[in-house]
Amino acid sequence: MSRKVVRASKFRHVFGQGVKADQCYDDIRISQMTWDSNFCSVNPKFVAMIVDASGGGAFLVLPLNKTGRIDMSQPTVCGHTGPVLDIEFCPHNDNIIASGSEDCSVMIWEIPEGGLVTPLKDPVVKLEGHSKRVGILSWHPTAHNVLMSAGCDNVVILWNVACGEAMVRIDSVHPDLIYSACWNRDGSQILTSCKDKTIRVLDPRKGTVIAEKEKTHEGSRPVKAVFVSDGKILSTGFSRMSERQVALWDPKSFGEPLTLQELDTSSGVLLPFFDPDTGIVYLCGKGDSSIRYFEVTDEAPYVHYLSMYSSKESQKGMGYMPKRGLEVNKCEIARFYKLHERKCEPVVMTVPRKSDLFQEDLYPDTMGPEPSVEANEWFEGKEGQPILISLKDGFATTTKTKEFKVHKSLLKTTSAAMGHQHDNTGVRTWLIK
Repeated sequence: MSRKVVRASKFRHVFGQGVKADQCYDDIRISQMTWDSNFCSVNPKFVAMIVDASGGGAFLVLPLNKTGRIDMSQPTVCGHTGPVLDIEFCPHNDNIIASGSEDCSVMIWEIPEGGLVTPLKDPVVKLEGHSKRVGILSWHPTAHNVLMSAGCDNVVILWNVACGEAMVRIDSVHPDLIYSACWNRDGSQILTSCKDKTIRVLDPRKGTVIAEKEKTHEGSRPVKAVFVSDGKILSTGFSRMSERQVALWDPKSFGEPLTLQELDTSSGVLLPFFDPDTGIVYLCGKGDSSIRYFEVTDEAPYVHYLSMYSSKESQKGMGYMPKRGLEVNKCEIARFYKLHERKCEPVVMTVPRKSDLFQEDLYPDTMGPEPSVEANEWFEGKEGQPILISLKDGFATTTKTKEFKVHKSLLKTTSAAMGHQHDNTGVRTWLIK
């Protein structure tokens, strides 16, 4: 096949770079648990990492600027009685983080402004409903205070965090261990992958299956799946010969994959991170020392290999910074927080451009921190589209959101939340100005 024509793409020359040693977070004992979650979560204020802890489970939350060697006495969030398996910051409030653990519980924590000064042992809310360990957490992208958890009891639960209640319990769909669970862009569908080699698209409120595909990957090792643009699904898994694969599916016609590519014969599970603004998917293998990235487009072969960032040390986990936390004046389109054995190293993905002016083609309006619907409204059936913000002024957006945090504090009773809805429009217009 002749390769004369090179596909035009502004992301062909994206390159990744690790930061200097003094900008890493050093001397951290990253958790030794063998679990295929990210082990790390970041937002424009904090970076959180699951760490080794004696007699229970703990994770570390550091302000982004607290780089260098981390003191052994640095306080942790340590309320779980079993190892922590997954953590995720709330997209609508940078001080709120959820954690799932082997102790079968999900806990919601509020991190004080400026970080922890003393160990945090008491969660704001404790969510109990799983009978086995909880390994997957995902906040709803547009509805305030809605959290999804998936446990080793093969159950998916949707919680209204504000009142600490399990609102939807999906317990008869998955016959085996759930490997991944995520929302689509507006939170109207859930995508899960399961040990029975089936990926399923679910209606989150009804708990019913909209579409499913059996044997997405023939191998018996874990499959991960994420929604990409136009409702399509990207999955990573293994062939029968244990080769790692990436496939793209259209749930409207689930028969054959739009494309299926074999990558290599490594054994690490590939964690996919999709950026809807650029159409780039990043594949980070657990135990690999590289990040591959591909552009997902409408033209065959749909998933186009761009490049690979390689380093010497393998990754134990990976955190992915939301778009609003990036340095737009440096043409940074993604930033990962790579966990090593004893440290966390930020890896910056950049598009080389000569101009230092704002590059509008690289930064379309992106998802902001303002939710578009309250939890009780969403559970009653109201949909919420993402509220987009411009990144033209860079970090100005993140400083504004701090000011309206009072409107969105986590623990509102339902009646108080109703009272606050009148403010939302005011906040929203003021935020976009």
